[in-house]
Amino acid sequence: MSKRSLNGTEFTAMVLAGAEQLQLHAEHVNALNVFPVPDGDTGTNMNLTMTAGVNELKQKYSASIGQSAGVLSKGLLMGARGNSGVILSQLFRGFSRYAAPFDELNSTQFAAALQTGVEAAYKAVVKPVEGTILTVAKEAAKHAVYFSRRSSDIIEVMEQVLAKAKEALAQTPELLPVLKQVGVVDSGGQGLVYIYEGFLKALNEGASAEAKTPGSEPVMPKISASPALTSQPAVTPAPAPSSAQSKISTEDIEFLYDMEFFINRQLGGAPAAEFHEDRFRQSLAVNGDSIIVIADDETIKVHVHSKAPGEVLNLALRYGEITQIHILNMREQHRDLLTTGMDIAPMPELFADIPAEKKSPEDPAAPPADELAPFGFIAVSSGEGISSIFKSLGVDVVLSGGQTMNPSTEDFVNAIATISAQHIFILPNNSNIVLAAQQARELLEGERSVTVIPSKTIPQGIAAAFEFQEEESTESNTESMLEAVSRVQSGQVTYAVRDTTIDELEIKAGEYIGIQNSKIVAAAADLKTACQQLLGKMLQSGDEIITLLTGEDATEEITEGIARWLEEEYPDAEVEIHYGGQPIYAYLFSVEA
Repeated sequence: MSKRSLNGTEFTAMVLAGAEQLQLHAEHVNALNVFPVPDGDTGTNMNLTMTAGVNELKQKYSASIGQSAGVLSKGLLMGARGNSGVILSQLFRGFSRYAAPFDELNSTQFAAALQTGVEAAYKAVVKPVEGTILTVAKEAAKHAVYFSRRSSDIIEVMEQVLAKAKEALAQTPELLPVLKQVGVVDSGGQGLVYIYEGFLKALNEGASAEAKTPGSEPVMPKISASPALTSQPAVTPAPAPSSAQSKISTEDIEFLYDMEFFINRQLGGAPAAEFHEDRFRQSLAVNGDSIIVIADDETIKVHVHSKAPGEVLNLALRYGEITQIHILNMREQHRDLLTTGMDIAPMPELFADIPAEKKSPEDPAAPPADELAPFGFIAVSSGEGISSIFKSLGVDVVLSGGQTMNPSTEDFVNAIATISAQHIFILPNNSNIVLAAQQARELLEGERSVTVIPSKTIPQGIAAAFEFQEEESTESNTESMLEAVSRVQSGQVTYAVRDTTIDELEIKAGEYIGIQNSKIVAAAADLKTACQQLLGKMLQSGDEIITLLTGEDATEEITEGIARWLEEEYPDAEVEIHYGGQPIYAYLFSVEA
């Protein structure tokens, strides 16, 4: 059995099989986390990212591999979570760029598409680290390019891709010493190997079916939807002193129909009219506001608040077939809010508002620049108390997330859309969330002005938000917040889920471990001792400012004991204690000179 070309339907079957294989082994990928902490989530992030791409592809896949790859790329891009998920989305983004002009790929082109994906992924990471998913993808693609010159059989090329990926995965501990210390391979690389296993499985099954029944369609695996795959981080807007809804009249909502839909440029009867985005926006603005239009050659995404939905749909029909239509009556929602007190969730918006200065001057819906706040803030938080701290520091939107649930690129895009500000700062507050935030910024480049402050811990994020000054410029605030992030020492205390040895520190399953910045420096059988060991490593001069954020597993007795110990051992230190409410980490510490 051999295969000389790959079309969009066959590629879709490969992707679904790859996603299925990853889903089956997601927990194994999670278990490869280097640190023995209870929230290793590489498998979960890759799984959620892949599922977002699959959900998009199952609805819109095409016989053209260029179109199918493009659909997959969009789904992965918006659903990307964590560093591994963002890198995965970039691998297929590059693949789709190469495949875009083709209906089918031969073996050489398939290999070249894999190589283009690797190049895109390396560009997306500021400081690429070898011994990770990047290395596995790079070595596999490089070998594919080499082998495809000797074989025109795509199945043989995929066999070589998988074999080389497994070989590269086995070598990751030699490239990253910490992997060798712990005795594991890279988790992201392992996830990619599972995806490639699914690819090969689908190709073999498709070839076997074709041999038995020429012309048969590829078998599409069924990807189950589990709670772990469908849960989304919640967006929590900062509270107002009183209900904003109670301050407006229902009749004052002029553009009452909240509309969201796609225009498929490839479907419909007569050839689609030439699309002029500025004219389209101006036409929508005659009877609408809150206009968002994101267009490419195949699809136009539209969001608008309108008082004439029929006219909007008639206008859209000129450019193609309308799909995924959602229309909500905002007056009806407002009446329900006032009469029943129900918390009505707004229609989720997939793309951010266009800033006033980017809209056409003829557009009456464009608000004057002086109606926009100069700055807005988004922060990621885990724990009710920590969220309250960020809100008290002026953060507009708090995304619920952290190690156990990383917000996706789309979550950031949606959050940005809710903020009416000229410039928005994002505080990811986790090293595994920074890339998704940066990807959201890149997606909205030219439409919204966004800066990602690469805070990798909650204490760093709090320090950055505290440093912000409303009257200063964007550049000045960025500089001062980055400086604040750099001077904060962060500490976390949780428990070990397995025995391990890291940097000559023996750790037993069930022990409490102290993490200073990103390094485990303490391990003890009881929580208080682990906290004291960690703080002893963090405190240098003894006159620092120490902040304790208590988590779900903290107790009043232990917290008071830590405070007394600090007072005795470091009498010149200033100690603050706040309720954080974070799960998994009993205590978060910050130390500033």
